[in-house]
Amino acid sequence: MANVKPVNRPLSPHLTIYRPQWTSMTSIFTRITGNALIVTALLIVWWFVAAAAGPEAFATANGLLTSWLGDIILFFSVAGIWYHSLAGVRHLIWDSGHMLAVDKSETFGQAMVLVAVLLTVFTVIVL
Repeated sequence: MANVKPVNRPLSPHLTIYRPQWTSMTSIFTRITGNALIVTALLIVWWFVAAAAGPEAFATANGLLTSWLGDIILFFSVAGIWYHSLAGVRHLIWDSGHMLAVDKSETFGQAMVLVAVLLTVFTVIVL
């Protein structure tokens, strides 16, 4: 085997000196909401399967989804759906070659978060 000598190289920037940007944080949050929506989909499928399985199974599933914990889970699921959908639209716009400048991308990320919050509140209040 070759004689490997340690090379004195600088370390990568650590989180303590890294300034998060809107584009990186929205990208991370898009991945989080995508995975959370998988859990939400499984809960809804469980609710449908319980409805088909009988009244006792449905009472259990419906009891969870209509409880205060279920209300919180479904509220954040609505927020995740809006956010993830808007992030998908943002990526389609980027794929078309628009809004790729850093300042426009940062502004678009902020607007996406704001619109997702407004649409979530609107959905919860109206529907």
